[in-house]
Amino acid sequence: MSVAVVTGAGSGVGRAAARTLLEAGFQVALAGRREDALTETADGFADRTLVVPTDVSREDSVVALFDAVVAKWGRVDVLFNNAGTNVRATPIEEFSLSAWEKVVGVNLTGAFLCAREAFKVMKTHGGGRIINNGSISATVPRPHAVAYNATKHAMTGLTKSLSLEGRAHNIACGQIDIGNAATALTERMGQGVLQANFEMKPEPTFDVQHVADAVLYQAQLPLNANVQFMTVMATTMPYIGRG
Repeated sequence: MSVAVVTGAGSGVGRAAARTLLEAGFQVALAGRREDALTETADGFADRTLVVPTDVSREDSVVALFDAVVAKWGRVDVLFNNAGTNVRATPIEEFSLSAWEKVVGVNLTGAFLCAREAFKVMKTHGGGRIINNGSISATVPRPHAVAYNATKHAMTGLTKSLSLEGRAHNIACGQIDIGNAATALTERMGQGVLQANFEMKPEPTFDVQHVADAVLYQAQLPLNANVQFMTVMATTMPYIGRG
């Protein structure tokens, strides 16, 4: 039975992906800040889940996560590097260092730390797969989101680096860029979101289950096949031609 680690598993995309992997028969380690939310994600699958409260921005917390997974199941086959955060829309000239460090710590440093620890385990067990949550902001930025945009662009570089270094160890790495999956974080989009021309306009969303299904598709691929980059988005959102 394959073992997956899902970060940011307490809500939204992470919860949907984790439960879809569980329904497909995976054993899943659920990582996130809030133990109560992780326990809710695990509901009905207690025999195949491991709840590990984790702050991905802290090295010791990430190391403890992967140590716990190996202690329980002996291996890691899939990492869904999903944990992410943002701050309120802020012009760059007003953007504080503390806000920058908060977003970079989770979105970029956290993804690096999880990938590093997954690599260590996968190398000793014949390979594995890392799926990074990039966001469409990895390609096209929104205004007043400098830290989020920068970290998601950097995620693409991380994905490529992992793919390159993984070749020698049978480790595949791909990225899924999501545009407006319907979660608690995207509820505001129906009221209006700042556009590239600085107007406020509502944007469409789509069922988060489609993202979870895409993660499952990648997770179930044989290691000699890879989805390098995939974009899953609301069809009519302003993505193509944004700006």
